[in-house]
Amino acid sequence: MLSRTERLFKRTFDIVVALFAIALSWWVILLAWIVATVETRSHGLFRQKRIGREGKPFTLYKIKTMRALDGVDTTVTTSHDKRITKSGAFFRKFKIDELPQLFNVLFGSMSFVGPRPDVPGFADKLEGEDRYILSLRPGITGPASLKYKEEEKLLAEQENSENYNREVIWPDKVKINLDYLKSWSLKKDIIYIIRTITG
Repeated sequence: MLSRTERLFKRTFDIVVALFAIALSWWVILLAWIVATVETRSHGLFRQKRIGREGKPFTLYKIKTMRALDGVDTTVTTSHDKRITKSGAFFRKFKIDELPQLFNVLFGSMSFVGPRPDVPGFADKLEGEDRYILSLRPGITGPASLKYKEEEKLLAEQENSENYNREVIWPDKVKINLDYLKSWSLKKDIIYIIRTITG
């Protein structure tokens, strides 16, 4: 568990960097929103309930990269997913779709670094020591996200992507995030952010 001082350092860092990043990228977010709105013929901002700190749900914001298809309702996305739009593929490749989460960070529902927020049915079902990761704000990036940066391609190779995600990837992410929590430092957070930006 992070100490009070560590939480303060982490939160202050998040606010300062989020303000700076929004000042630099607001026009990219606006342009991507317009393109997504036109291509999906719907509101270009994707909103979804995810599980946050202490297991409480919050609204996550992203640029919309997928369109609805009849008969497809899975929350697992693979690289071959037919729901992904042309602009969406570009946005996902360069992580432009994640930029609205800067506002999640600024307003406190997320952090730059931490466990990726999942839909209900995963983090909210954790038990025992695993629940310690719920003491963290979910992150835009983190050690688990970096390890599984090619997750959609990996899932596309599986016969049953949903089972593989739930039985293999998810338990490994929990372990990685517990290790992150136990050895947290601001220096490591900065390194994770740099690694994410530089690819």
